[in-house]
Amino acid sequence: MLPDALLAVLACPKSKKPLVYFPRGEAGDDEARAFLLCPASRLRYRIDDGVPVMLVEEAEELAGAEVDRLVAKARSLGLAVP
Repeated sequence: MLPDALLAVLACPKSKKPLVYFPRGEAGDDEARAFLLCPASRLRYRIDDGVPVMLVEEAEELAGAEVDRLVAKARSLGLAVP
């Protein structure tokens, strides 16, 4: 799990917008699948061994519909969505 202090200062390096943190992955049940999502730039950033990989060239670009689905999923899991 990423500390709240770190999450407070993290932003997407491409859009400079806030991120959605999935601490237990999309299903909400596995910390090894944690990731950060930037709805504005449609980028999904992986987290390796508790360290966010905040490189645009390493991020996964998602389709708009996939971002919308993940944002809805984040809301259903009670995650903070900016």
